This record gives sequence, structure tokens and C-alpha cells, in this order.
Amino acid sequence: MVAALIALALLNALLVDGETKSAAVTVPGGRLLDLPAGETQVVEGGPRGGSPIVLIHCFTCGIDWWDGVRPALERRHRVVAVDLLGHDGAEKPGDGYSIEHQARLVAQALYRLGIARAEVVGHSLGGPVSMALAEQAPRLVDRLVLIDSIPDDSYGDVGLVGELPFQPVLGQLLWRVKPDFSIREGLEVAFAPGFPVPDAFVDDVKRMTYSAYTGSHDAFDQYTGAEALPQRAAAVGRPLLAIMGAEEQIAKDPRAALAAYRAGDPAAVTRLVAGAGHSPQVEKPAQTARLILRFANRSERP
Repeated sequence: MVAALIALALLNALLVDGETKSAAVTVPGGRLLDLPAGETQVVEGGPRGGSPIVLIHCFTCGIDWWDGVRPALERRHRVVAVDLLGHDGAEKPGDGYSIEHQARLVAQALYRLGIARAEVVGHSLGGPVSMALAEQAPRLVDRLVLIDSIPDDSYGDVGLVGELPFQPVLGQLLWRVKPDFSIREGLEVAFAPGFPVPDAFVDDVKRMTYSAYTGSHDAFDQYTGAEALPQRAAAVGRPLLAIMGAEEQIAKDPRAALAAYRAGDPAAVTRLVAGAGHSPQVEKPAQTARLILRFANRSERP
């Protein structure tokens, strides 16, 4: 019996690891772009002649995580939100989840849309992708806004339970049997304690494959392990705004994370959002939109 269960667990691991999914439109106004780096979903709004703002979402997230801030940003700016590979409406291949490859995908989307010199806003995982975009294609990036992107993995802690899905065999088994309530509980750390997790965010996780989940997670550690985000920001030389929620449950000390950005680049602007956890653009959308717009309009200078 034990041998049979082990065999089934190993077979499940092979099947889960081999799963891929095609791109699909998942949000109102979404459209697909077939790019050399992969097929992805984008949403665009605001005046075509407005200065561009590009939104790049977090790990296990999607375009819908920007719904609270997009209306305010789109009043005067051309706003484009892009799904990363493995997430939401984007293609979910078997591999290709490195931060550098995700940045190439975003760059190709912006070239296709005719966008350059944008304020690029990255949330959590979207932060290193935004940074890699500035490294690879500097003319596409005018300014950088990092929302709750910890400088490197030493600043974060998801705990023992949070690490279980990434363990061999056990992780694939947990992925196969995950009910909605467990996904919701897992997402609670992305917000301040007590914040209700929207149903749409649970659906975003369910659209992922296990390879996308683990590959995207590992990519952050590999990229920031090679060089932390504050040092990369100083090297790219773009004006930087770093935002952190004061009630972070993933960052061990959001104030220390902001201090690291100031130490890496004394010209960096840092803001702590009271009452928000890891996702201020969801929890405090009006305040977060004001910070993004003030920085985009250059009325708040380093």
C-alpha cells in the first residue's frame, strides 16, 4: 500500500510538472499579444497621447490587481497593464520564468504598442521585472516605482507553511488538491491582517500551473541573489520611488527595506503606506494612485 501511494505521488508530480496552458483573455478589455518571448494579455486605457505608465503585477497575481488604481491613472496617462508569463491570461509554458525573460516579454509588448519612456510600476515580483526592463531596454523606462518589492529574499519570510508548496513531490501533491479556502488563506499574507481576499484573486492562482508557480518564485531569489534591487537601481540610474505597506506580512521589516533603497540610492524617494500590507494598490488604491501620479508628473522630485 505504501509503495502504491509513493508511486501515485511520483506520477502526480510528473503530470503536474508537465502541465502547460495557452494564453486567454480573462479581463474586460484584455487582448492578446503573440510575442517572440511568449503570448500574453495586456489591457490599455487612458488618452493615447498621455505620458505612459506601465503596470507589472506580483507573484500569483494578474492585471486585475491594478483595478483599484487604473481609473485614477488613466485620466491623463496612457496606462498599460501586462500579464507576466505563467500568470492570469498569459501563456503558461513549461519553463522560461526567469526575471530577465519576463522583462524581455514586457519590452516586446511595449515595442509592439509603441511605448517608450514610461513610468514603470512593479508590484512585488513585478519590481525585479521592472528593474530588469530598465537594465535591458533603458529607453523604455523613464522612472521606476517599486511597490512592496523587498530588496532581496533576506528581507522576507513566508514561514514554514509557505515553503511547503515548493518541496519536491509534496508540493505537486498540495497543488493538485488545493481547495479555494486554502488558496484564500495563502493569499492573506499579501494584505494587512483582516483584509478580505477578493474571489478574483483566488481565480488568478487557479489559472497558474505548478511550473509557473515554482519557476516564478525561484526567479525572484535568483535575480536578487545575484544583486539586490537597491544596488541594481543605483546602477540603472533612473529616478526611483519605493513604496511599502506599513502592515507588511511578507517583508519582515518594511522600514528596513525602504532604508535599504535609500542606502543604495540616496536620491530615492520612499513612502510607507499606513493601514496597508503587501498590496497598497489594492488596499489603499486612492493613496497609492496619488503617489504614482505625483512621481510620474515629477512634482515630487528626489
